[in-house]
Amino acid sequence: MAGKHKKNNVAVDITRAYLNGGFDDERIDATKERFSDRSKHFQHHKTIKTQQARDETVTDNLPIGQVLQVHSLFCEVLCEGVVWRCTQRKTSARIADTQIVVGDYVRFTPAPELNDVKQNEGSVARIEPRRTVLTRADSFKAIEIHPIVANAQQMLIVAALHLPEVRWGLVDRMVIAARSGGLEPIVCLNKIDTAANAQDIADADAVLAHYESLGVSTHKTCAINLMGIEALRVMLKDKTTVLAGHSGVGKSSLVRVVEPTLANIRIGAISNFHSKGTHTTTSARTYDLSFGGHVIDTPGVKLFGLWDVTPEKLLEFFPDIEASTAPQWRVVSYERILQSLRESTAK
Repeated sequence: MAGKHKKNNVAVDITRAYLNGGFDDERIDATKERFSDRSKHFQHHKTIKTQQARDETVTDNLPIGQVLQVHSLFCEVLCEGVVWRCTQRKTSARIADTQIVVGDYVRFTPAPELNDVKQNEGSVARIEPRRTVLTRADSFKAIEIHPIVANAQQMLIVAALHLPEVRWGLVDRMVIAARSGGLEPIVCLNKIDTAANAQDIADADAVLAHYESLGVSTHKTCAINLMGIEALRVMLKDKTTVLAGHSGVGKSSLVRVVEPTLANIRIGAISNFHSKGTHTTTSARTYDLSFGGHVIDTPGVKLFGLWDVTPEKLLEFFPDIEASTAPQWRVVSYERILQSLRESTAK
């Protein structure tokens, strides 16, 4: 129809030239030249779309695997029990609106001509649609999006009672990120053995009880004396779980006691100077659990900017604020998050 419409325009121009006193050869030639240029552009665009459709058909038949870990130049993709080292095609990288993250399902092209005895090589052709995604912004200003993990089912938000001190505001941000990304949040208070006295435990229990009232599951653990570890295994069994939390709260330690075969996960010390954790996990990584399921250990964070959460939507994640039943620490948390969101939207 588009081509027919353009031909009719040429006929109209020629007819107008005749009615205005005769044919203008230069005008007719120019009109035909314009039509010719447009036809070439239309045909070129049509050829590109046809090629893209063919590429999609070919891509649909490629093997599909899940990303285990992402490195700077390649990612590890698991397909039918075999791990492939895959780069991302430049064309697919330009088309994709996000970077590859751990947990992504991808279509990839095996490259047997590049394979050696030790490694299977390939290239990622397409990232499949995600069922869930854990995302954070690069800062409280929410300038750039940083997807962390895709297609997980739940998020174990690990906090330490002490060493480092628990930051409930950070926990709140992670609960919001989990729920907005389609993951089920679980708050795990680790290092219970660091409690100063019975009141310290009672205060922590009150916080966890409030989360429970909001529909957030909670758990208490200690990796040293194995407190709560068996119950934690039940929570993780047959699920894909993201581990997240402040640096030094003991995520990697929990993974090691939950799954003793993962003894190679590094554990960092707490700085004596400021009682804060040191980063030991440098990138997200998927680990299999022998009793069923997977855990994805993520690097410790010191801040967690929220993405795609507006000041108007924030109350959806703080029903206790709206109902005026929130304890003081939740009011403070809400006000701080609200202020940071307003500052980011004002930029």
